[in-house]
Amino acid sequence: MKFTVKSMALVAALMAASATAQTKWDLASAYAPANFHTENLVQFAAEVDKATAGKLKITVHSNASLFKAPEIKRSVQGGQAQAGEVLLVNFENENPLYGIDGIPFLASSYAESKKLYDVSKKPLDTMLGKQGMMLLFTVPWPPQGVYSKKPLTKGDDLKGSKWRAYSPATAKLAELLGAQPVTVQAAELSQALSTGVVESYMSSGSTGYDTKTYESIKNWYDTQAWLPKNAVIINKKAFEALDKPTQTALLKVAKDAEVRGWKVSEEKNNWYKDQLKAKGMNIAVPSDQLIADLRKAGNVMLAEWQRKAGDEGRAIIADYRTK
Repeated sequence: MKFTVKSMALVAALMAASATAQTKWDLASAYAPANFHTENLVQFAAEVDKATAGKLKITVHSNASLFKAPEIKRSVQGGQAQAGEVLLVNFENENPLYGIDGIPFLASSYAESKKLYDVSKKPLDTMLGKQGMMLLFTVPWPPQGVYSKKPLTKGDDLKGSKWRAYSPATAKLAELLGAQPVTVQAAELSQALSTGVVESYMSSGSTGYDTKTYESIKNWYDTQAWLPKNAVIINKKAFEALDKPTQTALLKVAKDAEVRGWKVSEEKNNWYKDQLKAKGMNIAVPSDQLIADLRKAGNVMLAEWQRKAGDEGRAIIADYRTK
């Protein structure tokens, strides 16, 4: 009887300890602490802490301090980090689906970008699931424009320019425009600009502001070519190790973070442009010829993407265009 009572007491104690056990996750990010993506991640982590009554603690490691941008997806897949924020288009060479929102002018507004996300979300999550991961939420960057040291009136003006490529799609675009692609991640862009390694690139007003591009480049053409998305991904085994209430709370907070992130991105789009202008940058409306040349390159890239993506990719594009 004594053994039974002691055993029951031990089981009760273990159950109580398990109920109050704290799980700690690391979330790796490549962007600066003041970037709106990072601020959203920090708020997300705080809300997870609150929603789970402290049972799940997420530490955000910004500015590539835990893993460099190209390493984050692999670190989450391998369990070195339980969560990570990745720029999806960076991994197009691994699977074309990752690059669907990096095709110029396929989706060039927030509404179009959201529609494209809605039709590609399930296939993307399925693909991540096969790699032992889950898609938690996404947040888009503001529309992409062209930064250039010299004025631009047409695509040929970029020939020979040292162009920062952050993804396979931006490298391909450089090739089609006759520019010279140079692979530079966000955390290294400021130095690349100041040393002349980069003379032009395509990105949002957010990147230009965060990296102080205005100190090296004075022209930004608001082409609104596409809106690439950051995705927060998590290790599937780490998620499954959480108890059901914690899983439910995490998914609810993630949904809120996604809605908030999309809203903030759109709200800050014009703010970033205003800040760049205040810092002396020329915010220009692109010429019809420049847009036509970029669209021509975009059509080539879309055709190539559909060939690589096969029937699944073509079905997603068809679904997007009929919505």
